[in-house]
Amino acid sequence: MEPTSIQKYGAEAFGTFVLTFFGCGSAAVAGATLGTLGIAMAFGLSIIAMAFVIGNVSGCHINPAVSFGLFLDKRLSAKDLIGYWAAQFIGGIVAAFALAFVIVSCDLGGVLATGLGCNGFEDASTVGLNLVGALVVEVVLTCIFVLAVLGSTADAKTAPFAGIIIGLTLAFVHIMGVPLTGTSVNPARSFGPALAMAVQGDATALSQVWVFILAPLAGAALAALIFAAFKQKQK
Repeated sequence: MEPTSIQKYGAEAFGTFVLTFFGCGSAAVAGATLGTLGIAMAFGLSIIAMAFVIGNVSGCHINPAVSFGLFLDKRLSAKDLIGYWAAQFIGGIVAAFALAFVIVSCDLGGVLATGLGCNGFEDASTVGLNLVGALVVEVVLTCIFVLAVLGSTADAKTAPFAGIIIGLTLAFVHIMGVPLTGTSVNPARSFGPALAMAVQGDATALSQVWVFILAPLAGAALAALIFAAFKQKQK
């Protein structure tokens, strides 16, 4: 039986909640211990887990850039694109505020001390990456990630393993991206923590979040163009 729209959107909200809560939570609470590789694996493993939980309900996009790429590849309707986007942003926001609650309940010095795994550039980047660099990095990383999604889900031979492929690719792009921008490649994952940080009194991430909405969507569009060119070559 085909899942209803409410089931699909609910699954996307839940999956985005899990990705944001565990991925950003690992960066905020245990980033110093885990390091870049540990944070990367937290995000990647979140995708793998959710693929097996909600993959058969919504496809487990849990990322507006992924949904946009699939829409451009004509695998998602305009109606579902809007529904998925709304659900994903809601999931990311709820996760960020839940994470903030957990942090203020601990003896960690509060959210302003730990952060919420926000993305950023210039002073908010570990290596001081500038605005143009952040745009380029996010476009490239998102393009590679969305290409992995498009490719692994298009072929019946690789589709059963798509969740693992996509999760490992997300971890792969995080390994390079974490020191640069914190790695977004996902507007919903970026907006939720940025909003929660602004509520706590630090609006830096919220003032920069447009980069982490625009660049991932541009990267997804580029991925769809490249994937379409590959399909033409195959024909």
